[in-house]
Amino acid sequence: MRSLRQVGDLTSFQNYLRALAARTGQLLSLTDVARDLGVAVNTAKAWLSVLEATFQVIVLRPYHVNIGKRLVKTPKVYFTDTGTLCHLAGLKDPEHAMAGPLGGAIFETAVLTEIVKTLASRGEDPRVYFWRTSAGVEVDLLVETGGVLVPIEVKLSSTPLPAMAAAIRALREDLSGKSGTGYVVPGGDVRLPLGPSVTAIPFAEL
Repeated sequence: MRSLRQVGDLTSFQNYLRALAARTGQLLSLTDVARDLGVAVNTAKAWLSVLEATFQVIVLRPYHVNIGKRLVKTPKVYFTDTGTLCHLAGLKDPEHAMAGPLGGAIFETAVLTEIVKTLASRGEDPRVYFWRTSAGVEVDLLVETGGVLVPIEVKLSSTPLPAMAAAIRALREDLSGKSGTGYVVPGGDVRLPLGPSVTAIPFAEL
């Protein structure tokens, strides 16, 4: 980081990393982060761009049919390593991490990074987004591969239920003809159909 971008105040930068960790999986407002830390917004943006360029974080942007709009809408940020994420969040053991308020976000981070690694290992450019409507309906991950959009919902619960596929069904209606089979990834190891074209699959099958 310091060889690519001058970081004069390491304490501020460490606080910045912790602030990102606390917001993992959430809509990210760099204006809010900069205000809370007392740094310039441009500094917060520059630090994020270098973290993304050095593969320390994944900046997940919202899917929009208009490609240009994907770049200007509010993104989410995920650390590429769940161990780093937990360290920055002050989580010392797996039980504490998964039972706490960041449990769902940590699991979502693990799912996202596994998908990105799998696509990259195939020689594909990972095109992963999230989908969110103005009404707040959201699908955690939307993978664009082979000309098809694959919606994925991540649920920490070990018991998959049909209701967990509600956002995927809404997406399939909204993006009619563009969405393929959808998946729910629960915290357990169950494979189970949850409705038309939606299946629950365990993390190990990603």
